[in-house]
Amino acid sequence: MTAVGQDTLGTRSTLDVGGKSYAYYALNKAAAKFGDISRLPFSMKVLLENLLRFEDGGFTVSTGDIQALIDWQKNPTSDAEIQYRPARVLLQDFTGVPCVVDLAAMRDAIAKLGGDTSKINPLVPVHLVIDHSVMVDEFGHPKAFEQNVEIEYHRNGERYDFLKWGSKSLDNFKAVPPGTGICHQVNLENIAQAVWTSTDASGATVAYPDTCVGTDSHTTMINGLGVLGWGVGGIEAEAAMLGQPVSMLIPEVVGFKLTGVLKEGITATDLVLTCTQMLRKHGVVGRFVEYFGPGLSSLTLADRATLANMAPEYGATCGFFGIDEKTLDYMRLSGRDESQIALTEAYAKVQGLWRYSDSPDPVFTSTLELDMSTVVPSLAGPKRPQDKVALTDVDDVFNGELSSIYKHDGFKRVPVEGKAHDIGDGDVVIAAITSCTNTSNPGVLVAAGLVAKKANAFGLKPKPWVKTSLAPGSQVVTDYLVKAGLQEHLDAIGFNLVGYGCTTCIGNSGPLAEPISKAINSNDIVAASVLSGNRNFEGRVSPDVRANFLASPPLVVAYALKGTVTEDFTTTPIGQATDGTDVYLKDIWPTNQEVADTMAANIDRAMFQARYANVYQGDAHWQAIQVEGSETYQWRAGSTYVANPPYFEGMTMTPAPVGDIIEAKPLAILGDSITTDHISPAGSIKADSPAGTWLMEHQVSKADFNSYGARRGHHEVMMRGTFANIRIKNEMVPGIEGGMSRYGNEVMPIYDAAMRHKADGTALVVVAGKEYGTGSSRDWAAKGTNLLGVRAVIVESFERIHRSNLVGMGVLPLQFKDGDTRTSLGLTGDDSFTIKGIASLKPRQDVDVLVTRKDGSSFTFTALCRIDTANEVEYFMNGGILHYVLRKLAA
Repeated sequence: MTAVGQDTLGTRSTLDVGGKSYAYYALNKAAAKFGDISRLPFSMKVLLENLLRFEDGGFTVSTGDIQALIDWQKNPTSDAEIQYRPARVLLQDFTGVPCVVDLAAMRDAIAKLGGDTSKINPLVPVHLVIDHSVMVDEFGHPKAFEQNVEIEYHRNGERYDFLKWGSKSLDNFKAVPPGTGICHQVNLENIAQAVWTSTDASGATVAYPDTCVGTDSHTTMINGLGVLGWGVGGIEAEAAMLGQPVSMLIPEVVGFKLTGVLKEGITATDLVLTCTQMLRKHGVVGRFVEYFGPGLSSLTLADRATLANMAPEYGATCGFFGIDEKTLDYMRLSGRDESQIALTEAYAKVQGLWRYSDSPDPVFTSTLELDMSTVVPSLAGPKRPQDKVALTDVDDVFNGELSSIYKHDGFKRVPVEGKAHDIGDGDVVIAAITSCTNTSNPGVLVAAGLVAKKANAFGLKPKPWVKTSLAPGSQVVTDYLVKAGLQEHLDAIGFNLVGYGCTTCIGNSGPLAEPISKAINSNDIVAASVLSGNRNFEGRVSPDVRANFLASPPLVVAYALKGTVTEDFTTTPIGQATDGTDVYLKDIWPTNQEVADTMAANIDRAMFQARYANVYQGDAHWQAIQVEGSETYQWRAGSTYVANPPYFEGMTMTPAPVGDIIEAKPLAILGDSITTDHISPAGSIKADSPAGTWLMEHQVSKADFNSYGARRGHHEVMMRGTFANIRIKNEMVPGIEGGMSRYGNEVMPIYDAAMRHKADGTALVVVAGKEYGTGSSRDWAAKGTNLLGVRAVIVESFERIHRSNLVGMGVLPLQFKDGDTRTSLGLTGDDSFTIKGIASLKPRQDVDVLVTRKDGSSFTFTALCRIDTANEVEYFMNGGILHYVLRKLAA
């Protein structure tokens, strides 16, 4: 069932396809009433259709909103706010568990408020894909996958019980079991439909663009299929599930024109790293990016999905592609029903959403252009995805960073205890084919297999210090690698299947061999990883690895064989063949034709249909979980994975006025590019950290710590993990790396300092630089901030999702103005901050911040309130978006 508006504009029409009739909301009828839309970007046309479908005379959507969006063409910027309702929600288990925890807690809370628990149910389809929990514990042998599955279920049994309860207790909620694939690839290959349909109150089948929001920042990948989707925090996603629109400003749209074709041997990874660097430099945070131009015709759907996937890395809300023949070809290959394909074509053409090669260019806010023939083999690193480096320059970049960033004078090599080899700066200790970005793309996976085949023929092996792994995005990848005879060669050089999931890209790389880890950490070795992922932030991949490079899957294989990033292996040998001759990269690199021929012979529609026929059934492990559905969840006493969070304790139907912030102390003063990995780690839990101490106090052994990501269902673990990243640098404690702060003059973990201030009744603030909250759509980065007692975050600029999450948790986001920074104002850990008038805040108003020095002197600076919309003000004044929704439903 779908809710729609009143159609007071008369835009509802009928489309007949294959003998079936569909209702739809016609954009050409809107154009007749409001003005020409022929040069609106495709992504804006999707937003326009959404407004037409939910137009209700102004309660949610007004004719003024529609006019503002169409008038955008005259001046492609806008400060108009619209209410957008996505068709569905996509979750993964790290962010999905806390979502389901919140829904269970809301059922408890609404019952206490005298409301109906059945109102706490998703009103739109929700798909949760369990893909973030598998770790690379076992690798490099035939039983690695089987053993990792066993370990995964042992570690995560309690979480999986809970998610299965959710799938049996919540309407419109489906869980895709572990071992199926990565959520974005499952979305691309199976869930997404390009055009969605549902039945309305009149019984009519309504067709409309498939759109989604997801609790993973790389939800943007689905834009490659012409499906408008982007990442939101779990808090926003829950609100969308419960019928709340996504409140947003009409976005600016940056057009990215692609011309030419990629040269021989150049991969989609090389292209996306080039585009990421260009778009970051251009500045697209909070904007849509839409790709256009003649170059699109040469890109496969999987290549487009790769470009769309990394929108968070270039900072955009999404990276959109129109629908064309390539879209239909992919839908057919991946097993979509022919009637769905016919509907997609007919709907896209009648609505002006079809990409014709000779169409006039749309109007954009600004444009960039790239001749794809200029793209060269590339990596990105050593710690930011936008830092593209040509393959020929990787050695120079690392060698330079060794002294400038890592403060090493010259290279070190040290022996490895009990081994016949040593290890040194720049040695690749992790080589991982991993992540949604590339493992959805058959072109680069087949290329990796062909590199392995050629290397195996020469007798090449990975260096003994390299941990190798292959974690495809779906089971279909294994099918075509096996059918093509390539998996046996990948196995032969150590790239055995380790699991179907995100693995190394999200820090689930598993431990390095103890002698190697010890040699690295005892001697301050700057070890490297090379992975086919999208994120290489500090401390993300492995606590033992400080330099991380993003690369295409075939380059990952090559670097495993080379074993170091300190040499240019376009000019030096990659290794020696069994006959002693030198082997170079060019000797094992496949031609474009070899890749194309292998794909054509070994990938077919039947593979997809077979793998997705029973996608929700799962393996024997999943089927063995016996859980019954219920109205409310029976929380387990003593659980260290799932607990009822404290957000709704003492909640009343009427919110109390939001109090002013009086003499708050800084909990942390941070630099630029603080990521959500820094704020809320997803990787390993250190035994001597507050979270590790708490787990041991609750009889959890170090071997069973699992990861922060896996324990996101428990607030006691997560609030102790907030700001606990091993690489974070708090300027309040100069010279100390890791999650430390000060209470008075005493240095201690940030969690401990926060609790001391909380006991004193002292509010807290966090101060930082540019690009605060970049990276994953991690709601715990905002939840943990809230639970530590932080009332306001004052920074030079915010990344989109984290700013929204802070508002959603009742934390005030403020942005320095007029060139002010923490440095120019001389802010220190001894200052206190007072902010008044909070109960009467308006969107994006100026706010005075009074700073009092340790000596009693004071001054005031002006900050911009980054509560951006009227809806967000409502959420903030209610203490958060969930409180707002809960009160609304209870009433």
